[in-house]
Amino acid sequence: MSRKVALPTVSNGSYLQGQANGRLSSMDSGQPAQEGKVVLKKKVTLLRGISIIIGTIIGAGIFISPKGILKNTGSVGMSLTVWTACGILSLFGALCYAELGTCIKKSGGHYTYILEAFGPLPAFVRVWVELLIIRPAATAVISLAFGRYILEPFFMQCEIPELAIKLITAVGITLVMVLNSTSVSWSARIQMFLTFCKLVAILIIIVPGVIQLIKGETQHFKNAFAGNDASVMGLPLAFYSGMYAYSGWFYLNFVTEEVENPEKNIPLAICISMIIVTVGYVLTNVAYFTTISAGDLLLSKAVAVTFAERLMGNFSLAVPVFVALSCFGSMNGGIFAVSRMFFVASREGHLPEILSMIHVRKHTPLPAVIVLHPLTMIMLFNGDLYSLLNFLSFARWLFIGLVVAGLIYLRYKRPDMPRPFKVPLFIPALFSFTCLFMVALSLYSDPVNTGIGFAITLTGIPAYYLFIVWDKKPKWFRKLLGK
Repeated sequence: MSRKVALPTVSNGSYLQGQANGRLSSMDSGQPAQEGKVVLKKKVTLLRGISIIIGTIIGAGIFISPKGILKNTGSVGMSLTVWTACGILSLFGALCYAELGTCIKKSGGHYTYILEAFGPLPAFVRVWVELLIIRPAATAVISLAFGRYILEPFFMQCEIPELAIKLITAVGITLVMVLNSTSVSWSARIQMFLTFCKLVAILIIIVPGVIQLIKGETQHFKNAFAGNDASVMGLPLAFYSGMYAYSGWFYLNFVTEEVENPEKNIPLAICISMIIVTVGYVLTNVAYFTTISAGDLLLSKAVAVTFAERLMGNFSLAVPVFVALSCFGSMNGGIFAVSRMFFVASREGHLPEILSMIHVRKHTPLPAVIVLHPLTMIMLFNGDLYSLLNFLSFARWLFIGLVVAGLIYLRYKRPDMPRPFKVPLFIPALFSFTCLFMVALSLYSDPVNTGIGFAITLTGIPAYYLFIVWDKKPKWFRKLLGK
């Protein structure tokens, strides 16, 4: 085993800086790695990559409330059509990220690709919004769903106290943070187990649904496209809800440097995962409609629970447990992936230097993981989480659209860049147009919340000049930034 070289240490010497600050080290340049250098190890196999994508995409939404699409489409047939179309469109976006992940073999996802295509300012704004608002709020929301459904079997006859939900949620968040700080291997193994649980939960719904179809329970599919006509505004909003349900296909690109044989495994993991999720989502919705009418589905607070109560009797008590495990998997996958974005942004000099430190024995980006803990706790106990997500949901699609547009730009800017996996040009063109259309639609349909989110995003511009460009900072200010 090679001896580790002496690198700068902090605290008690347990952490070493992952890379030098400055331009991202080129993982695809062909230059050998420095002997003994402490880096994040390549422990993400094809199976683990699939578990990261599936385990992060499938959260609570498909089990709890898939009624947003039905509400905005107005009919069973159109809702199933939108579910299928959103899966195909998400696959297009995932294929674009597969190309980016095989030609730019660096971790960091959105941040790295925007940095490569458009430079440091938009990349900094992206990571600024992700660190301060999006990731803590998103983690807190999915964690609250975990807390509520893990307690559901114990409070069948009464309302669950909000304080109890938040306390068990805080325990769940802390457990995920500790897990991702301790071991990449164990985090990946648990993610694979939780992904298996999610797929079992979906099969628990799909199999009885198929049996219902065989029995001839098709009354809710008669005149499937009859009902309330979808409005011009409703149909795009239905697509927005569907794309949100499928979001998560990009997380494997956050850990590219840790993927074994990324040229092969990234495209394979993305394609396999998206096919499984799309088929699973569509069949799950078909199963719901074998037992629940469109009107009942719109009235249900938790569709999977309603479905299980009507078909499975006492076994329906297991459904909340599976939903809780599904939420925990989304929490784990999100933290595992997004911490790498902060790690890379710190390595680039856009976040405090300590976030680019790697634990010398555990080989985890421990500071980049735990920085989310206090921010998420603040959101959990004090923040209006759903308003924050509404403010900034448009920012996610704005930057994803920008990333995919960057793929087209890089085709012309750097035509000689090796591209082991290449998609037809119409795919990124269609996907980036769709993302930007959804952003424009949100500005039109909800100008107040979207305007607030736009203003929060714009705070990244003065922050960039204050923290990054300004080179005459006082000593105490530079020390605070870890420089």
